[in-house]
Order: sequence, then structure tokens, then C-alpha cells
Amino acid sequence: MNLRDFYLLAALIACLRLDSAIAQELIYTIREELPENVPIGNIPKDLNISHINAATGTSASLVYRLVSKAGDAPLVKVSSNTGEIFTTSNRIDREKLCAGASYAEENECFFELEVVILPNDFFRLIKIKIIVKDTNDNAPMFPSPVINISIPENTLINSRFPIPSATDPDTGFNGVQHYELLNGQSVFGLDIVETPEGEKWPQLIVQQNLDREQKDTYVMKIKVEDGGTPQKSSTAILQVTVSDVNDNRPVFKESQVEVHIPENAPVGTSVIQLHATDADIGSNAEIRYIFGAQVAPATKRFFALNNTTGLITVQRSLDREETAIHKVTVLASDGSSTPARATVTINVTDVNDNPPNIDLRYIISPINGTVYLSEKDPINTKIALITVSDKDTDVNGKVICFIEREVPFHLKAVYDNQYLLETSSLLDYEGTKEFSFKIVASDSGKPSLNQTALVRVKLEDENDNPPIFSQPVIELSVSENNRRGLYLTTISATDEDSGKNADIVYQLGPNASFFDLDRKTGVLTASRVFDREEQERFIFTVTARDNGTPPLQSQAAVIVTVLDENDNSPKFTHNHFQFFVSENLPKYSTVGVITVTDADAGENKAVTLSILNDNENFVLDPYSGVIKSNVSFDREQQSSYTFDVKAVDGGQPPRSSTAKVTINVMDVNDNSPVVIYPPSNTSFKLVPLSAIPGSVVAEVFAVDIDTGMNAELKYTIVSGNNKGLFRIDPVTGNITLEEKPTPNDVGLHRLVVNISDLGYPKSLHTLVLVFLYVNDTAGNASYIYDLIRRTMETPLDRNIGDSSQPYQNEDYLTIMIAIVAGAMVVIVVIFVTVLVRCRHASRFKAAQRSKQGAEWMSPNQENKQNKKKKRKKRKSPKSSLLNFVTIEESKPDDAVHEPINGTISLPAELEEQSIGRFDWGTAPPSTFKPNSPDLAKHYKSASPQSAFHLKPDTPVSVKKHHVIQELPLDNTFVGGCDTLSKRSSTSSDHFSASECSSQGGFKTKGPLHTRQDYMYLLKY
Repeated sequence: MNLRDFYLLAALIACLRLDSAIAQELIYTIREELPENVPIGNIPKDLNISHINAATGTSASLVYRLVSKAGDAPLVKVSSNTGEIFTTSNRIDREKLCAGASYAEENECFFELEVVILPNDFFRLIKIKIIVKDTNDNAPMFPSPVINISIPENTLINSRFPIPSATDPDTGFNGVQHYELLNGQSVFGLDIVETPEGEKWPQLIVQQNLDREQKDTYVMKIKVEDGGTPQKSSTAILQVTVSDVNDNRPVFKESQVEVHIPENAPVGTSVIQLHATDADIGSNAEIRYIFGAQVAPATKRFFALNNTTGLITVQRSLDREETAIHKVTVLASDGSSTPARATVTINVTDVNDNPPNIDLRYIISPINGTVYLSEKDPINTKIALITVSDKDTDVNGKVICFIEREVPFHLKAVYDNQYLLETSSLLDYEGTKEFSFKIVASDSGKPSLNQTALVRVKLEDENDNPPIFSQPVIELSVSENNRRGLYLTTISATDEDSGKNADIVYQLGPNASFFDLDRKTGVLTASRVFDREEQERFIFTVTARDNGTPPLQSQAAVIVTVLDENDNSPKFTHNHFQFFVSENLPKYSTVGVITVTDADAGENKAVTLSILNDNENFVLDPYSGVIKSNVSFDREQQSSYTFDVKAVDGGQPPRSSTAKVTINVMDVNDNSPVVIYPPSNTSFKLVPLSAIPGSVVAEVFAVDIDTGMNAELKYTIVSGNNKGLFRIDPVTGNITLEEKPTPNDVGLHRLVVNISDLGYPKSLHTLVLVFLYVNDTAGNASYIYDLIRRTMETPLDRNIGDSSQPYQNEDYLTIMIAIVAGAMVVIVVIFVTVLVRCRHASRFKAAQRSKQGAEWMSPNQENKQNKKKKRKKRKSPKSSLLNFVTIEESKPDDAVHEPINGTISLPAELEEQSIGRFDWGTAPPSTFKPNSPDLAKHYKSASPQSAFHLKPDTPVSVKKHHVIQELPLDNTFVGGCDTLSKRSSTSSDHFSASECSSQGGFKTKGPLHTRQDYMYLLKY
């Protein structure tokens, strides 16, 4: 065995292997002549094909495609979506489809087709065999419309004469079933003889004796019918001629003969010599050979019959592949009515005279004979279904198929004579653009015959390569203030594809409004003037897109850095900086920060600050912008400072700008209220008994050289108004009558008025005494001033008297005591001895007189005891101190009589002196009198500052408080707690920062006066 034989054998074995997974068969049976769109079958249902991908578990959409040859009129169609098979408008005619078939094959008329299932993951090749069943669509027909039969006149009754059989292209029950003789005239009858082959031969039966001399011709009709539904029939004229007698018919030696002849037998080759004999002699013995009426016309074309000799010869080239068996009926007639019949079966034997046939049916439709594939098509992409066949038989018909050379394609056997041409590897247009190869089919005959089919495959370029930039990141730099249209760079990209897939256009991405890009050349230019201060860096993308379908693209990042130029002057955040600092701020304290910016970069934005016109009151850090004070602030001396600041950058040439700075000195509550009116603490106002309620009887007016809330003042009566006869306006300081005075109200009234500011966080205040003398007249002013001097011995938190004329009663009591004391002295001098003896009795009488006088002079015993203490005080020297003051309150629930516990500095003796002067040079402008009192000089004495201790809203229990009080030499009084305003019948000072304590005297949170304060001298 040579190498070629071995190769052919291997290819044959490969062709015999079937892939059962993708090759299956279906057989359907239909009737001929069906109308269009009649369903024949359902491929997925009949083959139980699943639409689920076993690998992925997902549902797939299958495509069913009928494999057909170009130019063929398909008899059926296949739904690409459902796989259902339907008839088409092309008529399925069994007689036409199986024309020339032998009678043995008439029940097996069929045609075959192939259907492929796509995509590749579900690929199958379905071979479908459709058997076409006969339909009664043809009527039986006689060979001729007129049938002539000659019957000898001596024919015996019941003699039979054959009538040419009718033929029907239909088969089975639709074929010829019944003959009927019409108008037989009772002379003739009809009989049907069925042959072993199933043929029905009509025979004419002579039912009466014939006499040619009486009647030589009979004309009748013969009718033939098939067995179909509906039944079809036809008629022919049967003409019987009565002839002279010939009573012996020819006889063949063999009525059934079978012969074999090769298909390549030349024309004229003898097939068989038939021979028949006749016992008659003469003309009745002359035999003539003819083909029977049942011989097919095609058979008569291939073979010739000598009418005289009975020799059958080949008159046309035979082709076994066209007709392998020919059946020939030969009649031998001597002119009698009954010819002899012989059947000759001619078997045409095969010769290897046919090369293999390659039926190339494309699954992918070619264009001008060329299949176009995409380079992205996957492996095992189906291109064509190749069916190889050989009309020869046996070894001569065994065909192998292969591809002539090495290409990325292969043949995959699906049936014993069918192959799929599919790709065997991935295709690459950039590697090979076109393939041309031959498919070879070779049979196994001797010698072997071959057939080739040329396949041309061209690859279509797919857009599978995106454009590639030479640089993924493109960095550029350009100076600001450029000209429009300035060339920056050329951006380029390459594409490995070809044609339009390699045509690249460039496009700017977002954030690139400052740039223009030529879509074809990639030239990048500046479309606007850059300002680094607005945007220092531009980052955008450039897209390179090809013209493929779908287009592919890639991007490159473009970074454009704008270089700085010194085109911006330093810019202050404010054209006018205003800073607010508290007075008394220490020297070298930070008072503010100047903020300046420069939109440039680098040295162009390095800013240096300097002060232009400040007289060295402030120091400015040239880099941080911090302003520090070079002076101490006193708002009362200077409330603001203004100067200019200059900023210079480090550019070339340098740029500069200026701004104004104002330092505002904010007020601190460091000044107590200063009383302007009343002008003296010893003055008084006359309140006539005729005064009506609401009338102004006195006024208190004070000023505070602070500003804002620190200068807002509030007036309250904290003591001396236990009867609620008077009311002070908390804003104006006007003292008005609450009730009309009565005779019980006649006398001197001392009101302690607290004047407090609303400063925060600490409120400062001052106390002032207002004396009101209730009477119709004030004729004896000296007497009133004397009363005022005496009230100074009464603590401020106590009233100077409870009766309408307290101090008149007290003076009367004093005189009486003096008279009694004088009398007692005289009696003591005169009656010393008597007094010694009666010492005890004298003391008892003196005590009784004193007690009676005190009860008549004062309203209660407590006042009497206080008067005794005061008398003891008068006996002390001028510099003596009031050691204890007992304060007792009997009405804790009354807001007016709320207990006040305090330590108050009071003089031990009173003397008149002039009022000090107010310092108008440091006070804000006002309409106050320039001779207002100035108590600063008196405050410089060594006496301690008085303090009040109050706790707001704290109930005070009724108990005695012993307060040690040191009296200064000068009559100076300084108030320290505005919470005494709770003694007022109108309002209370809720802005006070003082506290009240029920355990001890009055005090404040801090010193009452932080500067040299102005106090009022209580002059009396």
C-alpha cells in the first residue's frame, strides 16, 4: 500500500465517523399537492432539542436554517425562529418528483433536505427525509382514444381478447381499479385479469357467435375508473372488427427473461434475442414482435426491438445512475387476436464512469463565489455544508473528502457523505486577508476518479484595534496672556486596522473649552487667552476614534500648565480694615491681622507689608500681617487710630497696593455714675401737703463717661420709702408722689437712691441721699438742716423715723431730758446727803421720768434704746467709731420692707463743707452744670471702701445682724451694690453683677472703683 492509498483510507475512515451530537435524522410523510403553509413537522419538538445552554445554564435563541442550493425552488420552508416545517407555494407533484421510477419503487417516492441549527454553541445538522404519498390527482387514461380490435369470425363464445390497458400515474388504490364496457350490445362482455405484478388487464369476452358477413364492425365504449376519492375515470372508443380466422397464436420459449448489461455498453449492443413460434403456416405463421403498451416511453428510447427477429439492442447510451433496471414487455403476434407475451428485465450494471460529485451549499451566502468572513468570527464557524456523492455503486461509489492544503479550515463529518466546512482557528485580517483552497472528493474505483471544488474566503477587517496614542499622558506648558490660536502641539495616534477602520478623528473631551483641536491632523491650539490666576492647570482628555462599526476609541490625558507672569497686584481682603480692641489693652498686644493675597505664583506672589503713616503707634509684621500695639489704649483719651498699609510683591517689576486700617478702641465699664443733681447731699426739697399724686417733687440726675450700655443708667430708691409715698422713674430719675401727703407724713424724709449703670460683665453704681421735707412751709431752714445733720447718724438701711414728725418728738424728748438732768444735778449738789441716803430712791425716780419721756417722744421701745445708744455716741470724741448697728426687720414678706443688711461707711460727726468739682475735661459733652460735686479728693482718705453683699431672689430670715462699721473723718459715702434697689417700690436692677448674702454685710464681686472715681460728699 502506497502513501496515497493510506491517506485515502484514513480520509475514508474519517468520513465514516459521524458526530451524533450534531447530526440527526427526521422522517416525515406527507400527501402530494398540499397547499402552501401546511405544517409538516416541528424540529425542536420532534428531536426534543433544549434551548438551554448546558455549560452556562442560560437560555439561547436558536436559528434554524434550510441548506439549499442556489437557484433551487424549495418545496418546503423552515421557520428560522421556531424550527417548524411548512409547505411552500411550489407544488409537490409525486408523479413529477418520482418520474421514471420503477413500479417496485412507487411507494417510496421521497425527497431529502438538510437543516442546520445555529449558533455554533448549539449547532446541529438535521437530515430530513420527506416521503410523498400519492393523491388521486390523475385520471386513468387509455393509450389511445380509439381502440381497434380484430376478432376472427370463428371465435368461440367466451373467447377473450385483450384490450390495451389504461395507465394511471397515481399508485395504489388511486391507480386503475375498474373497467366497464358501455354499449356492449350483449355480443361482448368485459373481464379483468390481474397479473402477479398487480396490473389489471381488461379482456373482451365474446358472448355470441360472430358472423363477419352479417356485421363486420362493432363500436362500443370502454370506461376505466380508479379507486381514489373523488373517483376519476376516462373512456375510449372500442371498435371491434370481425376478421377472418387464424386459430393458432405464437408462443415464446421463455415468458420471463432477466439479462445484465454494463452501462458503458455501446449503442447497437445486443441485449437479448427473443424467439416465438406459431403452429400456423403461411401468413398466419408470420410473427411480428412489438413492445407492449405498458413499456415506459423512456425505456423505448434506450432500447430497440427488431419487429421481425425479436432482437433487443441498445439504441442509446445507458446510464445506470439514471435508470438501473428496465422492464420490457414484448408481444409476439401472428396477426391473430391473441399475441404471445414475454417480460424482459434488463439490469444495467455499474461501471466507474462517474467522478464523485461535490455539492457545495453555503451556510454563509457567498458574494460572486466568495465567502466573506469577519476576522472576529469564532472557531468552528460554519461556512458550508458539503455533500459528496458518486452515482456509481459499491467500491466505485465510496468517496473520501479532504482539503488540499493547510488552511485555518477543516472538514467535519456529520453523515457518511456530508461534511461541514468550518474554521479551525481564529482568523486575523492583519495576518492573511484572503484564502483560496480546493476541496477534493475521490472515489475508490480503479482507476480512482476525483472531483474538486474551489472555495474562496475573504476576511473582512473588523474594527478590533483601537487607536493607540504614542504617549498616554501629554504634558505641555504655556505662558499666560498668550495670543489666541497659539500652536501648542500635535497629537497623533495609530490604528493597526485598515480602510475606514484606520481613519482616525480626534476630539477634545470635557473641560477643554480653552483649546481647539483639528479633527484630522490633531493640531492643538489655544482658543482663548490663559489667565493663570483663574486656572493654573488644565487637565482634559483627547479621544482618538476610528470610523469602524462600532467605532473604537482610546484616550490620552493632556495636562497644560499655565506659567505665571506678574500681572496681578497684591490685593487686600478689605479696602478698609477695622479692628476693635478693648481699652486698657497692654502694650505690644496683637490688635489685628492684615490679610492680603496675590493671585500670581512663586516670587510674584511673595508680599511684603509696611505701615505708611502711623507715628510708630503700631508695629506691623511684614510677612504675617500681624499688627501689635505700641501704645496703651484709653478710649476716653483716643477712641480710634487710622493709618495706611502698603503691600509690595516680589515680581519684576514689582506691583503694590494700599489699604486703610482703623483701630477702634472699645469701651470698658471702668467709670461709675457721677451725680450731677442734686448738687449737694445736704440739700432738700419742700413737698407741700397740697401736692397732688404724680407731681415731680425732686429729681436725681447722673452721668457715666463710658459709652453704650456701660453708660445706660437706672435709678432706684433702696431705702427711706417704707410708706411708699414716693416713686422714682428708673430712666429719668424724677421723683414723684405716689399718694397725696397727709398730716401724718409731715416731717423730713430721707430717700437713699441707687444709681447703677448697665455695664457688662460688672455693673458699677453710686448712692445719693435725697431729703424731702413734707410741710406747707419751710420757714426755719436752719432747723431743717439741723435735722439733716442728725439723720446722718441713722444707718442708710433704716428709716430716720416712723411718725409723721419723728425728729420734732426727738428734739422735745432731748430738751425734757436736759431739763430733768439739770434739775437732778441741782438736787444732787444741794441734797448730797439726802441723795446718799436716798440713792436708790432717787435713781428709781429718775429712771421713771426718763422712761415716761421716752415713751412720749418715740413710737416704740426699740427706738428708745437706739436713742440711748446715740446719746452715748455723742459723748464720744470726734474720731470715735460706731461699733455696732443692729438692723431688725419685722416684715420679711413685703417687697418694700425687704431686709437690707449692709456695711456702710458713715462719719462720726457732721460738718458742712463745700462740694467738690466735676472733671469736665474727661467727660463727654453734656448739659450738666460745671459745678457738680467731685468727691475724688474725699475718696483719697484712708477710710476703707464700703461694700454691700446682696444675693438676689434669696429670702432673708428675720434675724439680727451685727455689722462693724468704721467711720472716716470726712463725710464721704461710696455705694457698691446696686441690689439695694430692691428696696425700691418700683423696680429692681437685674443687670447688677453683685451678689447678696443673707449671712453678713453688703459686698461686691470686685472693687467698686477701678479708677479714681468721683463720689458725692454727704454734706450736712
